[in-house]
Amino acid sequence: MNKNRKLNLPGVLFTALIFTCGGAVAADCPRGTLDARFCDADGDLIADIPTDPAQLLDPETLIFAYTPVEDPAVYKTAWSDFLTHLEKETGKDVMFFPVQSNAAQIEAMRSGRLHIAGFNTGSNPLAVNCAGFRPFTIMASADGNFGYEMEIITYPGSGIEKIEDIKNNKLAFTSPTSNSGFKAPSAILKADYDMIPERDFEPVYSGKHDNSILGVANKDYPAAAIANSVKARMILRDVIEPEQVLTIYKSQTFPTTGFGVVYNLKPELQDKIRNAFFNFEWEGTTLEEEFSKSNEGQFLEMTYQKFWDVIRKIDTANGVSYACK
Repeated sequence: MNKNRKLNLPGVLFTALIFTCGGAVAADCPRGTLDARFCDADGDLIADIPTDPAQLLDPETLIFAYTPVEDPAVYKTAWSDFLTHLEKETGKDVMFFPVQSNAAQIEAMRSGRLHIAGFNTGSNPLAVNCAGFRPFTIMASADGNFGYEMEIITYPGSGIEKIEDIKNNKLAFTSPTSNSGFKAPSAILKADYDMIPERDFEPVYSGKHDNSILGVANKDYPAAAIANSVKARMILRDVIEPEQVLTIYKSQTFPTTGFGVVYNLKPELQDKIRNAFFNFEWEGTTLEEEFSKSNEGQFLEMTYQKFWDVIRKIDTANGVSYACK
């Protein structure tokens, strides 16, 4: 079960989530920052696959979940062709699991109810350390470019024209586990503008990027920190009009959603799932139809150790430490 605790960020306290990790404790082994259930003998920062066959999973039905950045119903359709392909590659039934929050998604994998997932950028470290997530790919454009930027947006006539104008106003975040929706803007605002939530502005939490974007477009929030890849897809789907929002800050490029599996699936099943991502033909599929809106058209191989280095540094700058109890 998840418990609330206070997460001590520079100058202010925020509520975050800490997960109770059940199951047998792994024998004494190298694990770095991973929970005690896991080992990391090869030092790649992710949980090793168990060597004890009794600890391995070979479920009849594989459960897949995509990060809850927008309406889950949209993505059940978007992922349908890929999941059909995954069934053929693995010889198993595959079910799409619509999750409503990052916390629910991580808890599902931690408890053994989720086998394959795409976790958002900021949630990857928590999923890796507490749920045994083994990410191995991200989406990229056909020419190999990948990632997104964090933007701080407002609406025309809000009175906010630059970052400093957010002082004594409200700024919408998504959730404490989101990189672009919370962690990156918190670090940037403090480091570059000496602006701290509660002291300099009122933080509010929308839960998801589309909620934040719609909140600004509908003038419910004067400003919000969001992932611009989500904004691009919402504009192309005519959910909002481009002129409804203005960007007053754009960050460096961050890695996008990381896809992978839970650590204790049978090794041969993990290989089949991995192969399914990399041999999937995008052209003419529901996945291409949706994600071409953010210029994505292939799965690019990656490592958590390398690609998430900047995100772990942001966590360090924010004083964030994800621990399981």
